[in-house]
Amino acid sequence: MITTDHVTGSPCWIDLGTPDMEAATAFYGAVFGWTLEPGDVSVPGGYGILRLRGRAVAGIAPLTESGARPAWTVYFATADADATAAGARAAGGSVRVAPADVGSEGRFAQLTDPQGGRFAVWQPGERRGLDAVDGPGTLSWVELYTPDDGAALAFYRALFGWETDATPLPEGGGGTYTQIGPAGRGEEHRCGGVLKVPADALEVQGGAASWHAMLGSEDCDAAVARARDNGGTVRMGPEDVPGVGRLAVVLDPSGADFVILTPAG
Repeated sequence: MITTDHVTGSPCWIDLGTPDMEAATAFYGAVFGWTLEPGDVSVPGGYGILRLRGRAVAGIAPLTESGARPAWTVYFATADADATAAGARAAGGSVRVAPADVGSEGRFAQLTDPQGGRFAVWQPGERRGLDAVDGPGTLSWVELYTPDDGAALAFYRALFGWETDATPLPEGGGGTYTQIGPAGRGEEHRCGGVLKVPADALEVQGGAASWHAMLGSEDCDAAVARARDNGGTVRMGPEDVPGVGRLAVVLDPSGADFVILTPAG
């Protein structure tokens, strides 16, 4: 599970890059009950904090990166953003945005893995990370869909020291699903998964690997209906996944993809 300990290698923040902050805020407010608190005005167009009952659950910002598509970005905790960025380069990845301070809040860098998967890292200052996780309306799991799971796992293990557990997929599916978690925290702190997928499953990303934020809901079907009613598009589901729960893959009105998840049990 994801926790607010925000130890090295664990998901600690998510944010949405969008061409229309007002429309995106209205959409996610309707689906999850989020509200927007204006944030760092030094970012062109403004950076905002999305909150659920007063607690930070995500960030939102205007698209500023050349050629970037609307998308959610998953941030992983690090003790040293500069060292992690250098490690990403050394392991075959790239640095899209060099390490930089966000006032006294912390230091971040935006990176890309060798298969094209975009992610970011956060070195905490006054802000450690998300205030609420692992519940309805909050980040509950992360998944990497990649054309080469072996190479991806080698990259992220080198970067974060992840512990992993591979489970064969149901008969007929082939391949494995690999759970990931921060080093030394054991199975109860697994916080995401890595899955090899064919290129046609990565169409939205142009064939590149992609991290997905999985957002919790008490009722996946009801949340999907709210998404549809407010301009979203359902790409998959809702459907039951044994041992995981009921989930759906959704595009918001600008085309950013995310997952709605009602966990099993």
